[in-house]
Amino acid sequence: MMQKDAYTGKQLREMSRTGTRLLDKHATSVNALNVFPVPDGDTGTNMLLTMQSAITEANTCPDNDASAVAQAMAQGALIGARGNGGVILSQMLRGLAQAIEGRDSFTVAEMVNALDHASLSAYKALSHPEEGTILTVMRDASEAAKSALSNDGAYDLPSLMEVVVREAKGSVSRTPDLLPVLKESGVVDAGGQGLCFILEGILLYLRGDELEDHEFMAEIQPATVDNHALSGEPHYGYCTNFMVYGYGLDVNEIRRRLSEMGDSVVVVGDEKTVRVHVHVFDPGSVLSYGISLGTLRQIKIDNMEDQHRDFVAAHGARPSSADIGNVSTVVVASGEGFVDVFNSIGATHVVSGSETMNPSVQDLLQAVESMPTDQVVILPNNPDIFPAASQVNDLTWKEVAVVPSRTMPQGVTALLAFNYEADLEANVQAMASNLSSVRTGKIATAVRSMRYKSLGVRKGQIVGFVNEELAVAAYTMEEAFKELLDRMGAGSSEIMTVYYGSNVDQADVERLLEPVRDQYPDLEIEVVFGGQPHYDYLISVE
Repeated sequence: MMQKDAYTGKQLREMSRTGTRLLDKHATSVNALNVFPVPDGDTGTNMLLTMQSAITEANTCPDNDASAVAQAMAQGALIGARGNGGVILSQMLRGLAQAIEGRDSFTVAEMVNALDHASLSAYKALSHPEEGTILTVMRDASEAAKSALSNDGAYDLPSLMEVVVREAKGSVSRTPDLLPVLKESGVVDAGGQGLCFILEGILLYLRGDELEDHEFMAEIQPATVDNHALSGEPHYGYCTNFMVYGYGLDVNEIRRRLSEMGDSVVVVGDEKTVRVHVHVFDPGSVLSYGISLGTLRQIKIDNMEDQHRDFVAAHGARPSSADIGNVSTVVVASGEGFVDVFNSIGATHVVSGSETMNPSVQDLLQAVESMPTDQVVILPNNPDIFPAASQVNDLTWKEVAVVPSRTMPQGVTALLAFNYEADLEANVQAMASNLSSVRTGKIATAVRSMRYKSLGVRKGQIVGFVNEELAVAAYTMEEAFKELLDRMGAGSSEIMTVYYGSNVDQADVERLLEPVRDQYPDLEIEVVFGGQPHYDYLISVE
């Protein structure tokens, strides 16, 4: 059993790596803890990709610097965060980094303090924190650690983590008692269970126990370079990265100075080690400033203009800012048909994302920074993507607004209200006001049996949702479709748009709609290929 008075950055990274590996082994089981009977959110995958991004960033830090490793993990988790679970996890890592800021190593007492900071940071990040979730599990684990240490100060870290893991498991088992939807569905909270695996992996490392052979591979995020018309003038400059090793380094001052030289500035570290990322037209000036602070290592400079030209050569150029006005739109969509729809009605850029593969903060940030305008609107089109989208404005010099579209049909209606001649504020108001006029229905096949409120669902039934609320369970598509339209108020609506999914033939759609046209003769019905996965039909009525 490993017993040390203090733990280094290398040990912190290895603890986190083992926790990530254990989560990797169980990500599929965490994904299965879905309160709805359709594949509507992969919490395990989102948390895993977030942790992998954190580990990738931590790999750039010196082994003996716990603070630098923690700061790098927090930054890596933030830019790689996906979905609610990933964003909350990134805030926990941020709290941990704040607790051991400036420390080369940390003790058991400081780890207890770090767990407390992690919990507080996660709660503060949400405007309406909900109990019975990952938040509760983290808080309960933290409280157990504080209680154990206060009762017996002789705890070593492995023994303390045994207490933490035991309480985390107990807290996960109690989540259905705090969140009725979990009890009705017969599952525990997925985010809490994912966190439990991470904490248990940390314990396994501290004990010296071996996981089964399972190679850890960090995800590589592909760069998205886009959206400037080719010309002789440079648009992008150089992506400049390096490490500074010195004494008395002031991270805030370095960040301020670099912000005067370029944009997309990311500076993390402490008074001895600082990691720098900046986009600048003259990397020489940045390197000269860095040399004045200390010794530079891991210098990496990429010509983003060359990257852009290579991308355009392969994919074609997008309009310049002169062609599209002062505001760009970044839209998240899944399905070939929906991508075509959004492009046809004027989306500047479409980011791939679905219920089971949310784009990360970094994906959205790269899309925003590739836009040809200083003002950008994001349409997330999914409630699980909204948390990641909300982080982007703090990471870029551009002005970013998120219109809270919760479904792709809502996003279509919002984008139709977009006016290239209007400013950001006016567009956001117009687009957001259009959301309330749309009711969205979704139809899929249940992949598990469950009970939701008063509705019982059997595996294989056709289920329907109205504005994300499970409302219909039937044995035939015709029966489910008819009942869903009744609940959506189709009879009092003027327009209905039916987007059919990747596994549906248009002929099947027309047969399904024949009785609907007879029942609602005054309802204008449009049929569009959406190509979306998981849901046979997405329906909007206005």
